This record gives sequence, C-alpha cells and structure tokens, in this order.
Amino acid sequence: MASKDFHIIAETGIHARPATILVQTASNFKSDIKLEYKGKSVNLKSIMGVMSLGVGQGADVTITAEGDDADDAMKSIVETMTKEGLSE
Repeated sequence: MASKDFHIIAETGIHARPATILVQTASNFKSDIKLEYKGKSVNLKSIMGVMSLGVGQGADVTITAEGDDADDAMKSIVETMTKEGLSE
C-alpha cells in the first residue's frame, strides 16, 4: 500500500479539468486508489466522486493506492499533481 498527503495550492482547487486528469491517471492502474478529504473517501477513478468532495485551495488531502501496481500508481499521481500545479 502506498499513501501520500498533499496540500492543494491551485487557486481553483481540484475542479473539473484537473479532476478529470487525475481520474484518467488513476484509471491507468489496477490498484484501488482512494482520495480522502475531511473524513470522506472516494474512488479516485470516479469523476463524480472526486468532484463531490469539493476540494478547494488550501485543502489537505490524502491519496492511497493498494494493489500490485500501487507504487507505480502513486508515482504517476504525484507527477500529475505537481505538473498540473495542484500540489507542491
């Protein structure tokens, strides 16, 4: 299992475009990948789930990946979060 905390720095938080990119990234892996925010956990492969959390600027979220390719999935998600300017 791989887990990482992120502090969201993007002015608009995780809105539609970056949420879509994160979902697409997570969907490339077999692992079970979850996004946790304010005590709620959703499947990172579900655009509706991610959008339902309403993650804004300054939020602290945790992403966990569990499965055979969890480490690779987490590396890819970290790269996406950084590249999209969502997290430092």
